[in-house]
Amino acid sequence: MSSVLLVFAHPRRDSLTGQVADRISQVLLASGFTVEFADLIAEGFDPVLRQEDEPDWDDPDKVYSPAVMSEMERIRRNDATIMVFPVYSWSVPAILKGWLDRVWNYGFAYGPRKYPQKRVWMVGIAGNTREDFAKRRYDEAMQICLGLGLLGYCRIPDRRLELLHGATEGPQFPPQILERAGAIAHEFCAPKH
Repeated sequence: MSSVLLVFAHPRRDSLTGQVADRISQVLLASGFTVEFADLIAEGFDPVLRQEDEPDWDDPDKVYSPAVMSEMERIRRNDATIMVFPVYSWSVPAILKGWLDRVWNYGFAYGPRKYPQKRVWMVGIAGNTREDFAKRRYDEAMQICLGLGLLGYCRIPDRRLELLHGATEGPQFPPQILERAGAIAHEFCAPKH
């Protein structure tokens, strides 16, 4: 049985982002996966990178702070990661950026070692429509920054960034977003050939 670390980065569990995380979790559980739910804000994760967690380019075996080492262990005990977040300023929220900066650190996720999992998917809930994003090439910018710049840099072979659009554009969009979230989860669970 495979286990998934589901990283949630939103201040409200009852938000649309929370509903997306729940939908993904439900599909995973129904498909036989186990899910470890990491609610970064509710857990009080500190996103600020301090000196003790700065990368040491001369020491890929650096021992980071206890909080970071605990998060690294949480990643290691799971087979895959799915991050669910609202799109803020065409990127991830500060809490998730801080988690990535502190935990996906040198010697653990990049450098002489690569990220310890082979599958990482990111699911962002965007306020604007797909057309608005495409017109300004925001989707493309996020794919370069997160899909290639982050996931690719960490040499994750099965990586994906999915954006679910229109969260603030009218009542017809949330049901479509939840339906697409379920479909993404089913694609994640589908056997690899």
